[in-house]
Amino acid sequence: MLQCLSGSSCVRVIEGYRSTWYFLVLVLAYVLYLIFGALVFSAVELPYEELLRQELRTVKQQFLNDNECLSEERLEEFLTRALEASNYGVSVLNNATTNWNWDFTSALFFASTVLSTTGYGHTVPLSDGGKAFCIIYSVVGIPFTLLFLTAVVQRIMEFSTRRPVEYLHRHWGMSKPLLAALHASLLAIITVSCFFLIPAIIFSVLEEEWNFLESFYFCFISLSTIGLGDYVPGEGYHQRFRELYKLGITFYLILGLIAMLVVLETFCELQQLKKLRKMFYLRKQKTEDQLNIVDHDHLSFASVSDQAASFKEDKTDMFPDDVVAASPTTTSNGPMDR
Repeated sequence: MLQCLSGSSCVRVIEGYRSTWYFLVLVLAYVLYLIFGALVFSAVELPYEELLRQELRTVKQQFLNDNECLSEERLEEFLTRALEASNYGVSVLNNATTNWNWDFTSALFFASTVLSTTGYGHTVPLSDGGKAFCIIYSVVGIPFTLLFLTAVVQRIMEFSTRRPVEYLHRHWGMSKPLLAALHASLLAIITVSCFFLIPAIIFSVLEEEWNFLESFYFCFISLSTIGLGDYVPGEGYHQRFRELYKLGITFYLILGLIAMLVVLETFCELQQLKKLRKMFYLRKQKTEDQLNIVDHDHLSFASVSDQAASFKEDKTDMFPDDVVAASPTTTSNGPMDR
């Protein structure tokens, strides 16, 4: 029993169960994190939703009181149709009729959000042909985008992470894991500054109804590809240079997504995170062929060891200890004695 516990096979079994326990703890922690998020969002947002519902009911009742010739059923029909059109990105307001959703720059912005899987949802295809093309375009475009981003990030990583860390490791003599962690932290600070803080300040100036928090919220929701769609730039009623503005936002989203992937890949290459990830991975099991090869090598080594031991025993029998121990200088008939 003790020999079995000390054997390599039992150690592999114990290690395999250990990763399984770690994985179960990870699943439990993720489920608890989901529940925690749901509880917090519900506690924070539910009162605001109730307040908004009361305000809408009050406004609706006041409107009906001021317009007694209009029935509530007719008002409901109009509001339902208006909300359906709004869900497709079309507004009934007079000051919103000048903004087209499907001019070239808006369509380019929509294509970038589809391929990056951001999907704000403020603009969607209206026709059946547009919906069918969106499906085909996404099936081809999303893997194409992943290939493009992977190739770009791989080349950027070579110059932004691997070579600088290797250069500083050779010239400064610092520990490579420590140097990689410091470099990743610095790269994260630069990325947050260039693609979150500075753009948030710019959006808070260009978008009249956005403050800094809302602008920063848009940057994070966009570059993390969450894309809720509650804040979309360039949709203001008096937005100047709207086409150029939309084009700039498209390039910002692509560059920001690349920067985010570079930072994430840099952190994923840290030795500390690699060890953490391996805790939850399944141990690679050797195939039957590999096990046969190992057993064959073990048997071959054992047979060679047995042959060497038998050869040593034969040599000992052929040359007794007193003969082997004797030297030419100690024999009585040697030339020195004569």
